[in-house]
Amino acid sequence: MLNPLTWAGFGQWAFAASAFAFLLLVGWRWDRRRRAHERSGLAEIAAFALTALWALVVAGIGTDTPLGQLFESFRSLGWLGLAFALFTRDGRDASVAPIRPMMAALLFVELLQPLLFMMTLRDGTNATALGMIFHISVLFRLLVATGALVLVHNLYAGAMAQQRAALRWTCAAMAMVWGYDLNLYTIAYLARAMPPELAALRGLALMAAAALLVIGAVRGRSALRFSPSRAVAFQSLSLLVIGAYMLVMVGAAQSLAWLGGNSSQLAELGFVFVSCVLVVAIMPSSRVRGWLKVMLAKHFFQHRYDYRAEWLRFTRTIGRAGAQTPPLHERVVQALADITDSSTGLLLVPAESGELVLASRWQWPTADVPAEALAADHVAFFEKHNFIVDLDEVRAGIDFQGERAIVPEWLCEEHGAWALVPLLHFDRLVGLVVLGRPPVARKLDWEDFDLLRVVGMQLASYLAENAGQSALLEASRFDEFNRRMAFVMHDIKNLASQLSLLSRNAEKHAENPAFRADMLITLRNSADKLNGLLARLSRYGGSGGERVDDVDAGDVIRAVAERYNAPGSLRVHLVHQGACRVLANREALEQVLLHLVQNAIDASPEGMAVFLQCHVDGINGCIEVVDTGCGMSADFMRNRLFKPFVSTKPGGFGIGAFEAREMVRAMRGKLEVESREGLGSRFAVRLPLAAAQPLIESIKGDGEPSGGGTRGKKVA
Repeated sequence: MLNPLTWAGFGQWAFAASAFAFLLLVGWRWDRRRRAHERSGLAEIAAFALTALWALVVAGIGTDTPLGQLFESFRSLGWLGLAFALFTRDGRDASVAPIRPMMAALLFVELLQPLLFMMTLRDGTNATALGMIFHISVLFRLLVATGALVLVHNLYAGAMAQQRAALRWTCAAMAMVWGYDLNLYTIAYLARAMPPELAALRGLALMAAAALLVIGAVRGRSALRFSPSRAVAFQSLSLLVIGAYMLVMVGAAQSLAWLGGNSSQLAELGFVFVSCVLVVAIMPSSRVRGWLKVMLAKHFFQHRYDYRAEWLRFTRTIGRAGAQTPPLHERVVQALADITDSSTGLLLVPAESGELVLASRWQWPTADVPAEALAADHVAFFEKHNFIVDLDEVRAGIDFQGERAIVPEWLCEEHGAWALVPLLHFDRLVGLVVLGRPPVARKLDWEDFDLLRVVGMQLASYLAENAGQSALLEASRFDEFNRRMAFVMHDIKNLASQLSLLSRNAEKHAENPAFRADMLITLRNSADKLNGLLARLSRYGGSGGERVDDVDAGDVIRAVAERYNAPGSLRVHLVHQGACRVLANREALEQVLLHLVQNAIDASPEGMAVFLQCHVDGINGCIEVVDTGCGMSADFMRNRLFKPFVSTKPGGFGIGAFEAREMVRAMRGKLEVESREGLGSRFAVRLPLAAAQPLIESIKGDGEPSGGGTRGKKVA
């Protein structure tokens, strides 16, 4: 026959296992309540949690201790609350009169247990008093167990037929708990002592009750099988690890107790120290958590992804709104990166010339992206195949559909880059997402490719819709702008006519020849400027272009520099002004350069110079305006720099950069810009060389369009 010490050890293990079982039930019920948006279920969660807490206390210090008795009262109150909550779900607490008084009586009897606990603390040395207190406590436990069993019987027997299926297993679990209590405390009352064998087997009764609750959960599902969510499974795995740790701790403590002496104390301290170091150093690591998720997905699920959870997260990421919400391009990258647990990402979008340029970064400021991230002739590969490129395979020399030839060198050298995901909208590439490597390296498989491809198509539709809305908004604002300009043009035209009339009258009536000559020069200049402004305003909405002539770009940049360089103040430096004759409209070219230089001066710190130079580049002449100012972000250059009516200056109308680009286009040129935040910006005006005019005319004669040259924009 087993001795009491052996039964006590068995009871510790049984209560520890039952505590773990009820902790799992708490996690499952909480997750089910959250996912189903139920308002009920708190009573079940509280009952399960209090039972788990009581079992942990009993496993640690024993069931016959004052603290163990106190937590047993908490457990009983939790189960009584669950029984009453089940009564209230169908309104029987109001229709059956004895329920409420009986529940109040049971609660009152159970609440007397803390008073007995306080009396035990006061009379801890009086054996007679302790025996009397034990006898009264056992009697109260018997009363509560008997009354609770009556409640359970009425709860199940009085329910309608369709409700009994939902109540059957919960009532069976409660009957198991209180039925065992009834037998235990009956024997304890008769023997005037707690039987160690039955007290130890009480943990098994709790485990049986937990099993009944699990069966009820399984039978209550429509599919008649237990299918937890991935979040619950991962949390259950964490609880399993914690439970295993607790069991190891209990076993180690029992083994160390057998050692005895100082060696057991040293071993305990060493075990606790090593355990604490492992928990503090390893468990908070994102790499460890990521590894656990990967292992769980591999071995516990048929599919890697919980598609419902992924879709909800995707929708929340894209649909966010508010002042602090990142731009759409950044949220597009994040939505894809969240799927593969990538911590960084880039978005490349087509420029007007067809090449892919950087549009947004997500948590990847160190990626060195060139001005032309991907050549225009490589875009057709993604549009034809919709192929997701695994960059690790490309680096290893693997080539499935010719992707090695289209992956640029900078992506191969950027070892943080992991995959390329095309965003296709009706077989047209609207973006390319570069995903960064996740904390836990793994190989992409078919499920990754399928999910990323579908999500990429959805994101492409969002980008296309956003571009369409921006175009509509821009068109509407242009319409408003044109209506306003019609009134402005009318007023300016009247003013020009008045000034012309004044100049003619002054020729006839002015008496002072010197004043008359000066007045004539002034008035004629004013009239010419107003007429020039009127001509430029007339270009909006028209099809006419600038009249181009053979212009010396060196003379133009010297004239622009002289306007800003006052005596004793050198603000614009002429770096190189060699022979460079281009086809341009001198007045329009000066207007463009004045705008670019003024913007460069505004963006530069006080005292920092702006550099102006011109040189020959192939068949084009290139005029560059370089500053060392604050620079611009890729998002600003892509979405705001050349957008009309968008200005960073107080009171600005926001058409300066747009007008400069349109003027250069009208002269069959291109306006390019490169910029880095904190380093500065470089604007380059490229115009055809005058010596190349015969070549341009021959191309025009072959059927090529001659106006509205394509702009090439480079961003970095």
